[in-house]
Amino acid sequence: MLDKLLNIDRRIIFAVLTTIVIVAILFPMGLAIQISEPAKKLYREIESIPPGSYIFLSFDYDPASMAELDPMALAVIRHSFRKDLKIVSLGLWPQGVLLGQANLEKAAQEYGKEYGVDFVNLGYKTGGIVVISGISTDLRCIFPQDYTERNIDELPLLNGIDNLEPFKLVVTFSAGDPGVRDWVMIAQARYGKKVGCGSTAVQAPAFYPYLQAGQLVGLVGGMKGAAEYEQLVKLPGLATAGMDAQSLAHAVIVFSIIFGNVIFLLKKRSSSG
Repeated sequence: MLDKLLNIDRRIIFAVLTTIVIVAILFPMGLAIQISEPAKKLYREIESIPPGSYIFLSFDYDPASMAELDPMALAVIRHSFRKDLKIVSLGLWPQGVLLGQANLEKAAQEYGKEYGVDFVNLGYKTGGIVVISGISTDLRCIFPQDYTERNIDELPLLNGIDNLEPFKLVVTFSAGDPGVRDWVMIAQARYGKKVGCGSTAVQAPAFYPYLQAGQLVGLVGGMKGAAEYEQLVKLPGLATAGMDAQSLAHAVIVFSIIFGNVIFLLKKRSSSG
């Protein structure tokens, strides 16, 4: 019996893990998540912005980072629309433009927001730090058209908007460079704008000094950070389901390790006896 338990086909363990992950994603349980202070700071910053104000979002990632950054971007957009904030966005990464637009459109349908009136996507321009510097002084020169090639003068939301001055907050969802560092160096350090960020988990530790120095007003890191923000806005989504799946998978792995060691010790004891 002990020999059979020690020689369980590993494919059975893989099948159990796969089943648990799929079930957890399809039917999230909402396991308790400890919300970090950096995520709370970004939430409180957006909460403090008066309705009708403008915020700027930058989607600086590609499909490789969607699992981490898409859920936090959607949660922040939902929070902003719920607060009746006006959103202008762009992408410093070309793929980020359409990824961001998909989240904007999804949230817009939920909250009854209209493109050109409540939100605008300017699109992509190469240059990173140069683009940020340009829109900080002359947005219309850098982006005379939006991502659909529509003249921005035709978009009511941008009437009278010539630079970053009217925006209460800039939030970048960043998977690398250009990204957080560029927005902090130009928008925050040079032009005094408040900057918050969402980043991949592997990058997040590098940005904590910015947070401590007051150069970032808040930070959402990785899938866990995205799940934290979903909890803050009370709108659990893919990140919350992902954390459920991750926690349960870790529990199964730990149980398997303990179980295997217990069976091994029992077999060793019976053999020596």
